[in-house]
Amino acid sequence: MEEKMASSSYSNSPCAACKCLRRKCMPDCIFAPYFPPEEPQKFANVHKIFGASNVSKLLNEVSPHQREDAVNSLAYEAEARMKDPVYGCVGAISVLQRQVIRLQRELDATNADLIRYASNEMPPPAASQYGRRTAAGHGGTSFNQNSGFYYPSQWNDPCGDNERSGGGSM
Repeated sequence: MEEKMASSSYSNSPCAACKCLRRKCMPDCIFAPYFPPEEPQKFANVHKIFGASNVSKLLNEVSPHQREDAVNSLAYEAEARMKDPVYGCVGAISVLQRQVIRLQRELDATNADLIRYASNEMPPPAASQYGRRTAAGHGGTSFNQNSGFYYPSQWNDPCGDNERSGGGSM
């Protein structure tokens, strides 16, 4: 961390914060170790969302060993707020949580298929005309992995054999 401060504060080039704020970068500049001159957009985003004064107050209140993490968090949240002003990083987290849930369901369905295939309870599913895989599920339903909806299995049977054999009940 001392190397960062030495390179930003004592060189001819001011840190990104001082450059943006158009002030002289002093040797004890609180921003210099965390906003190097090579990353002007990082400070610009943080300044626009939180304000330089608030960031300065925060950095002075946080212990020195936690400042880098605090700045990284501020920079991440500021960038997320620039992309999504309403939800910020919470919006990104929500999208990722929904994706994890969807992928977990898909993994569970695939694992169930593997168990059924291994015990020879079910023949392998045929690919539909669109190349989508549909697999028979529990209780006469199947799961179309591309849509995420459950449908009665006779709807997925291209020949309607379930109805003719008396296997389909609705």
